[in-house]
Amino acid sequence: MEPLDEKWGAVVLAAGKGTRMHSPKPKVLMEMLGEPMLAYVLDTLEPLFSSRIFVVVGHEAESVRTRFEDRSCTFVHQAEQLGTGHALQAAWDDLAAAGIEKLLVINGDTPLVTTRDVASFVERGANAHLAFLTVSLLDPGAFGHVVRQEGRVRAIIEARDYDRDTYGPATGEINAGLYCMNMRSVEPLLGKLTAENAGGEYYITDLVGHGLEAGLQVEGVPAAAARTSGDGDVLRLLGINSPRELVRAETHLRESIVDALLGAGALLRSPEQLRVGPHVVVEPGAEIVGPCEIYGRSVIESRARVESHCVVTESRVEKGAVIHSFSHLQGAHVGPMCSVGPYARLRPGAILQEKAKVGNFVEVKKATLGPGAKASHLTYLGDAEIGADVNIGAGTITCNYDGKRKHVTRIEHDVFVGSNTALVAPVTVGAHALIAAGSVITQDVPENALAVARSRQTVLKNRGNRPDDEAS
Repeated sequence: MEPLDEKWGAVVLAAGKGTRMHSPKPKVLMEMLGEPMLAYVLDTLEPLFSSRIFVVVGHEAESVRTRFEDRSCTFVHQAEQLGTGHALQAAWDDLAAAGIEKLLVINGDTPLVTTRDVASFVERGANAHLAFLTVSLLDPGAFGHVVRQEGRVRAIIEARDYDRDTYGPATGEINAGLYCMNMRSVEPLLGKLTAENAGGEYYITDLVGHGLEAGLQVEGVPAAAARTSGDGDVLRLLGINSPRELVRAETHLRESIVDALLGAGALLRSPEQLRVGPHVVVEPGAEIVGPCEIYGRSVIESRARVESHCVVTESRVEKGAVIHSFSHLQGAHVGPMCSVGPYARLRPGAILQEKAKVGNFVEVKKATLGPGAKASHLTYLGDAEIGADVNIGAGTITCNYDGKRKHVTRIEHDVFVGSNTALVAPVTVGAHALIAAGSVITQDVPENALAVARSRQTVLKNRGNRPDDEAS
């Protein structure tokens, strides 16, 4: 989709607390399929506006800034959250300084609005001094009511201020919360906003009435003209204000993602039990069995298989690899033809090279297993470099932390580590070495050596009488 001219900018209203979400998080940081709502809005806007996006933050502003510090948007602080009109006032000087002439305003709690929705709305409303998107609902609820006279917009009245005797019966047409405006035309109207209403706030919707009084061209653009996806679900154009609405939106998004992956050739069993994030790549020919969760920018390559009850986040699973049930991967890279689990945990920095194996109840963190290396059960491998064809016996741990610093364990190729071994880092085990079971290795082991580090077994032939024997 073609980006808009550089005279266009976008303002995202993201300063609110979201009291009805009943969460200490700012509303725009509430997640859908592992991504905060604001991330979806920024993803929608960036193809059209590039870096000309201004995000108004207020409640827990620093946490929002931190979460999106890698984005090229500009943050504007609204010290007091006095309404949408006040948020626009807070951003106005920054917009003018950036040379913005035409402006899109969108709420930060509208994660399902698409780039195509925005582009279509902008195209339809660009010639008006002020335009806003409208949606018709059977139950307009708490949304701002659109008042028309002979088909032309006369006002937007907030639900709590709507008087049937003054404005007539509600038609069900409501304000969806997307606006296009010519900054030069609208600027004189900003100072006319007041908080003389039931909410005690400065509403951006009042610009409509002021614009009409000033003789500006004000247009209400129906959603049918702005929407091109054809799914008929106008609710996706509206903001999210409660846990119920969040879950409903997430369900809609989850179904659309899973359906698209199935259509592209991925084999998804029990698809109704799969949760796949919007940035996940599942290649045609990959197989995933629900229930399963895959988030972040994870990649599941063709011919890889992820079995049920797995959680995969920010990880790559290459061709032919199998992730067995009840395994957790976070920040891991699983090479081709590898086997993981069941009940394995791969933490950030875990790298399995071709045909490596991590079995049940094995945890790997910031460690590389070379080609054909295996740790089949009951093992912890942290801060380790493990060579090709190494065998790690059950119960082995790398003791990588001395209470202050992390240290590295290096195991060269073709080493056999016996069961119940502790490798106290920093330590290196040379190629082809053998570590006897039950050893605590605190010094380097040369190539081709046998290391035994345990006390000699003592056998007492006569155990003596036990107290219960005497009692009997």
